Amino acid sequence: MPPRPRSFFRWREIPGSVWALGLVSLFMDLSSEMIHALLPLYLVGVLGASALTVGFIEGIAEATASITKIFSGALSDYLGKRKFLAALGYGLAAFTKPVFPLASSIAWVTAARFVDRVGKGIRGAPRDALVADLTPADLRGTAYGLRQSLDTVGAMIGPLLAIVFMVLLADNFTAVFWIAVVPAFVSLAIIVFIVREPEFPPDSRKVRDCSFSTSSVVRVTTGAARRPSAKAPAQPEKPWAGATTIS
Repeated sequence: MPPRPRSFFRWREIPGSVWALGLVSLFMDLSSEMIHALLPLYLVGVLGASALTVGFIEGIAEATASITKIFSGALSDYLGKRKFLAALGYGLAAFTKPVFPLASSIAWVTAARFVDRVGKGIRGAPRDALVADLTPADLRGTAYGLRQSLDTVGAMIGPLLAIVFMVLLADNFTAVFWIAVVPAFVSLAIIVFIVREPEFPPDSRKVRDCSFSTSSVVRVTTGAARRPSAKAPAQPEKPWAGATTIS
């Protein structure tokens, strides 16, 4: 009997912990976007911040997340503890959410945004590496797509819920921010209690020493510049070369 062809959609074959990571992303993005969608209005209308201040806060926040990402992936390779770092990142984000409804000044909001983005930078690379660790090689594209799609669903629903609650609660920013705290802690609970990190042999995650010096970079660069792009083919030796012509 010929083997049954594999289905294009293989959702049922994706490990449960990958689905759980997708839900973690969904709930955290839902919480974050409920707050971030209203935060500029809150800063300007309630705390009296200028547009320049709002831009400054957002610039610091996003730059912090980008810089932190550089180190978090390498650190997860070195420690071999991807779930720990991912949970740490989500924990930082969750515990900063109550600061927004409690903040009485622009400084408090800036600090909360800064710590929240540090958490985002810490969790991103270890979480994606954990997806790869949990998933068979032939399913990784599907697994990454699932997690990202759930992340996008959360990012889409968050602002919509923020608008709905603002209408229902008569533009009460503080009440909406408190509601946004709930999905953040749901996300943290899922990654702590449901997501399972696979076991690996002790030596399977040894990271090669990538230290280098300036002189080594110079040698490699100059050596590459001096190397010819293509070696000219050797010319066959002519048997009459160098012979004396007799007339």
